[in-house]
Amino acid sequence: MRFNYHMPTKILFGPGKLNDLSKETLPGKKALIVISSGKSMKNNGYLDRLVEILDRQGIEHVLFDRILPNPIKSHVMEGAALAKSQGCDFVIGLGGGSSIDSAKSIAVMAKNPGDYWDYVSGGTGKGMPAANGALPIVAITTTAGTGTEADPWTVITKEETNEKIGYGNSYTFPTLSVVDPELMLTVPKHLTAYQGFDALFHSTEGYIANIATPISDAYALKSIELIAKYLPLCVKDGNNIEARTQVALANTLSGFVESTSSCTSEHSMEHALSAYHPELPHGAGLIMLSEAYYTFFASKVPDRFVAMARAMGVDVDSLAPEDRPMSFVKALIKLQEDCGVRDLKMSDYGIKKEDIPELAENARKTMGGLFEADPYSLSLDETIEIMTNAYK
Repeated sequence: MRFNYHMPTKILFGPGKLNDLSKETLPGKKALIVISSGKSMKNNGYLDRLVEILDRQGIEHVLFDRILPNPIKSHVMEGAALAKSQGCDFVIGLGGGSSIDSAKSIAVMAKNPGDYWDYVSGGTGKGMPAANGALPIVAITTTAGTGTEADPWTVITKEETNEKIGYGNSYTFPTLSVVDPELMLTVPKHLTAYQGFDALFHSTEGYIANIATPISDAYALKSIELIAKYLPLCVKDGNNIEARTQVALANTLSGFVESTSSCTSEHSMEHALSAYHPELPHGAGLIMLSEAYYTFFASKVPDRFVAMARAMGVDVDSLAPEDRPMSFVKALIKLQEDCGVRDLKMSDYGIKKEDIPELAENARKTMGGLFEADPYSLSLDETIEIMTNAYK
C-alpha cells in the first residue's frame, strides 16, 4: 500500500455555483476564454454570465471560439498564439471536455516554445518537458463526462497523422473549477448518455487498472454507483436537477480517479476510432467497445468485476460464484438499454471491419502507456480480437 496523492484544484460544486465565481480571487488580470465552435455557450447565456462576472471583477478577456468536439492541435497552437499576442495571463475553459482540455493545452503552449507535439509522449510526440509550466487554468464544466475539471489530463488530436493522445502534468491541473449542474440541464439526451458513460468508464478502467490505489478505489466505486442509479434519470428527464447533480458528482469523482489511478487500453482503442473518425463522439465510441472489452477482462480480475457489479446494484451474493464477474457486464448492457444507447454501431460512423487491425496498431502506438496499466498484458492479436468482437 504505497501511493502518492496530489490534487491541487479548488472545486466549487453544486447548483448555482457559477454565481460564486464572483467571490473568488481569479489567477490573473486578463483571461483567454476558450469555448467550442458550437452555439450552446452563447445561446444558453453561459458565456454572457461568465463575461459579466469577469467585468465586475475588472478582469479583461479575449474569446477563442474555435474548438471542435474532438479538439485538434492546430487550434491549440492558434489559441496559444492569441493568448500570447493579447497578453493573457490565465485561461478559462468554458464548456465540455473538449473546451477545457483545449484550455489546458493552450495554457501550456502560451508559455512554452515550439510545437505542442514536442511535449506529447507517444506516437510521433517528442516527450520534452514543459520547462516553463503553464498559465493558470480555470475550468467551468457544462457537461458530466470527462472529469477534466478534477484531473490534469487533456486529449488532443494531431490531425495530420490521426494521433489522438492524452497529455498532462502537475501544471495542467486547473487552479479552480466550477461544477454547476444547472449548466448541464440543456445537454441533449444522447449527449447526456455518451458523457455519462465516459465518466463511468474513467471509473471502471481506473478501478481495474494495475496502479489503482485505496483512494482511487473509493472514488471509483462511488462514481459507478451514482452513474448506474442516476444516469437513466438524467436521460429520461434532463431537468431533474437532483439526478444531474448526482451524475455531476460521479463525473468529478471520476476525475479524482484519473488523478490517482489511470485509464486502461479501452481508452486507447477509442482514441484510435475517433482519431480517424472525428465525428464519432468519444463516449459513443467507448460504449461500442465496452461489452467486448469488459467481457474479455472479466476473467482476468474477477474480484474487481464482482465489486463493480455490486456498486451497480447487482445482488451478487445470490449468484453462483462463477457467474458473479460477468454480472457486471450484464448490468452494463442493461444500463446502456435504459439510456437508449445499446444499438450504437461503428459502421454508422464509417468505420470498416477491415480497418480494425490498423486501428488496433494505432491504439498501441499512440496510447501504448495505457496498455501498461491493464491488469493483463494484451497482445496485438487480442486487441484486434476485442475491437472485432465490438464491431457492428
